[in-house]
Amino acid sequence: MPLVKVKEKYQVTLPVSVRQKAGVAVGDILEAVAEGNKITLRPKTVIDRELALALADVRKGRVVGPFNSAADLLADLHKRVARQTKRSKRAKTA
Repeated sequence: MPLVKVKEKYQVTLPVSVRQKAGVAVGDILEAVAEGNKITLRPKTVIDRELALALADVRKGRVVGPFNSAADLLADLHKRVARQTKRSKRAKTA
């Protein structure tokens, strides 16, 4: 079992064998968790906030499509805009 030394600024270097086994590369993000006197490092993936919101929409079923072509997508988009325009006109006259 490889040993590591805590340096002046509390930095440690992960031995090559540990990095390879965990699949850790330069620039990766690790989550550090302390459980009693045990420290666990877990590789994490960080995603953009907008992408996370989009994925939440997909999980909740707030999506349309899939479309067979770009033309089908545009036709659906135009229908939705027309419906929204009618609704907003009705709301203004009411």
